[in-house]
Amino acid sequence: MSYPVFAVLACVALLAGCVGGSGFGSSRAAPVLDGAVQVGLPAGYCLDRAASQEAEEAAIAILGRCKAKSRVAPAIITVSIGPSGSASALNAGEEALVVFFTSDAGRATLSRQGKPEDVTIIRAFSQDDMFYMRLHDGSAGEYWRAIAALGSRLMTLSVTGVKAGSLDQDEGRKVLDQTLKAQREANKG
Repeated sequence: MSYPVFAVLACVALLAGCVGGSGFGSSRAAPVLDGAVQVGLPAGYCLDRAASQEAEEAAIAILGRCKAKSRVAPAIITVSIGPSGSASALNAGEEALVVFFTSDAGRATLSRQGKPEDVTIIRAFSQDDMFYMRLHDGSAGEYWRAIAALGSRLMTLSVTGVKAGSLDQDEGRKVLDQTLKAQREANKG
């Protein structure tokens, strides 16, 4: 089944609005979607079980530093997993993804408040099998987001500072890449 880019990303954005609470766990990977996917945790980051949510065929996991006084960057990591077959949205290619995310509908999907005027795409590009975006959201500041396939599922990763705009962008990209690596390692096989 083919999923249009907008429909898949709207689903992920709706899930992102469902998070809240606290309570970190310390496992290095956490099963979601009845074990169909493992959410991998980069070193120094733990799953916030209370803030993480699952819907029928999609999940969102919120990660943060395991210890407040840690050597890892103070970041909030969001890992969103779409339904089986949703990765086909990436078949549209880089140009179509850039067109979508710079449109009003695309920026509304990315916005924490659902308002396209709150989001500015600073940079968008494909590298290897990932689509990266560096963006500014009025309520979250500047941060990195990436989209990739995890098997047949669309996976969206974002890395923000604990406070809006508080995370150095080079650090944010490094954490994003570590998170991607953790997802791939947790789902080998």
